[in-house]
Amino acid sequence: MARRGAYAKGVAKREEILESALEVIAREGYHGASVKELAEAVGLSQAGLLHYFDSKDELFTAILRKRDEVDSRRFGAIDEHPSLDRIREGFVGIVAHNAEVPGLVELFSRLAVEAGDPQHPAHEYFVERSAAIRQTFSEAIADRQRDGRLTDRVDPDTLARLVQAVSDGMQLQWMQDPAVDMSATVDAFFELLDAKVPARGV
Repeated sequence: MARRGAYAKGVAKREEILESALEVIAREGYHGASVKELAEAVGLSQAGLLHYFDSKDELFTAILRKRDEVDSRRFGAIDEHPSLDRIREGFVGIVAHNAEVPGLVELFSRLAVEAGDPQHPAHEYFVERSAAIRQTFSEAIADRQRDGRLTDRVDPDTLARLVQAVSDGMQLQWMQDPAVDMSATVDAFFELLDAKVPARGV
């Protein structure tokens, strides 16, 4: 029983760390959120904080997973076969929210590049996350193509990758020029998907 209680406390402390880290990084930015500052926010030493994670990169990966969980609750899950309209609403909402948390956007973008290394702690996270997003997009796009409301000149998987590429690319542009309206641009791409373009053979 004591071991189970200690485990539960450990899980609770880990959740406290992640929730606090989201706030600190959103407020202070990626560069301002050192492991020392994250540890102090939850009353731990740096060594005490890293007791709950294998490394700094593993901590940052867990923070991104927590961010996805929070965004899913706020804007709706994207892995439950929603309609393309529902995906558009939730996805554009997330992109608009990202403009309010630049530190988390920078963390995501930097880790995404570093995770190109298969040995990086975040590699599996990015691979699985990207595949899940593309599958959801692809299924919704295929549904709309079957309904005849979207051209079938481009296959659903390719269109899904394009949506993801536009979103990721806009984040990089926005980091370089905060005047860029990420959500409006992503929403404009969805508008193009809704354009009444004739199907093949028409």
